[in-house]
This record gives sequence, structure tokens and C-alpha cells, in this order.
Amino acid sequence: MKVKFYGTRGSIPVCRKEMTEFGGNTTCIQVLSDNSDTIAICDAGSGIRELGKDILKKEREEDKFCEEIFIGFTHFHWDHIQGFPFFEPAYDNKRIINLVAMGKNRYIKDMKSIFETQMQKEYFPVPLKKMGAEFRFVQNDADTFFYNGTNVTACRHIHPGGAYSYRLENENQVVVISTDIEHGKSIDNRVVELAEGADLLIHDSQYTPEELKNKTGWGHSSYLQAIEVAKLAGVKKLALTHHDPDHDDKFLIEIEKICKDLFPGSFLAREGMTVSLTE
Repeated sequence: MKVKFYGTRGSIPVCRKEMTEFGGNTTCIQVLSDNSDTIAICDAGSGIRELGKDILKKEREEDKFCEEIFIGFTHFHWDHIQGFPFFEPAYDNKRIINLVAMGKNRYIKDMKSIFETQMQKEYFPVPLKKMGAEFRFVQNDADTFFYNGTNVTACRHIHPGGAYSYRLENENQVVVISTDIEHGKSIDNRVVELAEGADLLIHDSQYTPEELKNKTGWGHSSYLQAIEVAKLAGVKKLALTHHDPDHDDKFLIEIEKICKDLFPGSFLAREGMTVSLTE
């Protein structure tokens, strides 16, 4: 598998020259399988706009067409869905877009209404029903899900409104995505168990330990907590993401140095970065 980051910023997009190295778009991650042409995406933050353009460009260059796209959602806060109306493949009536929310005890009852609301005329000129693609809203009240050779396991974790971590397993390769997570006074052992032995753990690290003291209840982690999860779970690589909108490149580079000293397999995710699990 390969993972490509299209959005690594948390809470709100940013656009400043001091933030170009790590990127300004909000959460969007593409997961590519070695044995499938299926397009799998996690979250639809503002980064999904560029992902959509890349999908169309690749199809033109390779003379291929991917009829079915899967977008799984960790949760539905604004910064994780705001890019969806700008996802160009969703305007193609030849495509099927699967919008997936899995895991037990989700608060949401009608996922379709979330997307209809953000695209009603007061907020956006094109309603959901006029986009073009066939949308399938998949609310799976189960902890496991299987698609095209990939096993997906969901784990609920602490975040205002609820959020879920995902473990993707394909041909003995494992990616775990755990963003927008608040551990509280101690590390959430459910997430440690989910991430056990993963080739790549992608973990929220929005705050420094000092900032976290004043952010109780905001639903995020410090880089030290992300590293602790990685160590307890015995993961090979740790990608820290969901960078705070106030943290510029200079600040994040210094944080990355600290993290690498504490966990050599760690790095801060950058927009446009591709990570191969086979390397």
C-alpha cells in the first residue's frame, strides 16, 4: 500500500508563505492498494480538491476510468468535509461515490443530510442532487468492513461529537489512521490495540504538551501522546498530522526534530507526501 497526504492541516485551511512546506489544506488522505485500482480516500477536507484533479489527470494520462470511489469519514466536523463540494469526480454521472461511515454507536442518523445541508443554496450554488455522480451513503454499524481485498477495522475514540480511528489491512500491510483524538489523562488503550504492529500510524499531533494543558475538551493530541501510542503499539513509522493553523513551517520543523529524537521512525506529514509501506 501507499499513502498520499492531500491535507495535513487541522481545524481550518491556511494560506501563508510561512506554511508552504507542510501545507495549508485540511485533512484528506489517499490510500492506494498494490493489487487494486480502487480509489480509497479518508476524509474530505479542503485537500480533496487537489486529489480530484490528480484523479482526472491520471485517468487522462493512462486512458483509464475508475468508476467507483470510496470516501471513509473519521467524523463530520467542518474541516473534514468542507472540500467535498469541490471534488470534481463527484460531478461525473458515470461515477459511483461511496460515502462511508463505519463503527458502532455513531451519533449521526442520516449521513446524506449532512452533505445536503452544507450544499443547500444558502451555502453553495450547486445542491448535492445536481452534482452528477451516484452517491451511496454507507452507514455500517459494525467494527469491521471489507472492500476489494482490504479489511477495515473501526474504533471509536474521544472527540466532541464522536470520531473513529481506522485500521486498514491489505496483504500483510497495515495503515492506521487516528486523527482528531483526545486521550485524556492517559493513553487510550483501544487505539494502542488498533495500531498494534502497524507499518504506518497516522496520528493527530495538533498541540505541544504545553498547549494541550489549556485545550482540554478540544478533542486533539500532543506530539508526545502520538509518540507514546506508537511506542506502545510497536509501529514501524509514525506520521504526525492535523497541524495547528497557528504553527508555521519553522515551528513544525523544530517539533519534527524533537519527535525524531524520541521516535526515529516518526515524521511530520506534508501535503503531497507519499509514503510507501513496502520501503
